[in-house]
Amino acid sequence: MARERAEDISRLLRVVSEPTRLQLLSLIFQAPDGRARVVDLTAALRLRQPTISHHLKLMDEAGIVAREPIGREVWYSIVPGRLEAIGDLLR
Repeated sequence: MARERAEDISRLLRVVSEPTRLQLLSLIFQAPDGRARVVDLTAALRLRQPTISHHLKLMDEAGIVAREPIGREVWYSIVPGRLEAIGDLLR
């Protein structure tokens, strides 16, 4: 494995190894359109909005989720290539 690939996988593992982030990914993945709003995620996990937003920001910066503002709401979805990378690690 090339060093660059190893570093990418290492970053991915660090971000998704946190339990709340794994729950967020699961909720987004299982959402009807494969995307969810912060308010939906906050209600599902019973956590405060700043906490959910913090975790989503870290996953956005890592390229795991995509952020799509629509009006006053922001929708999050899993970046397709990253979902495959996570799946490959779990197999």
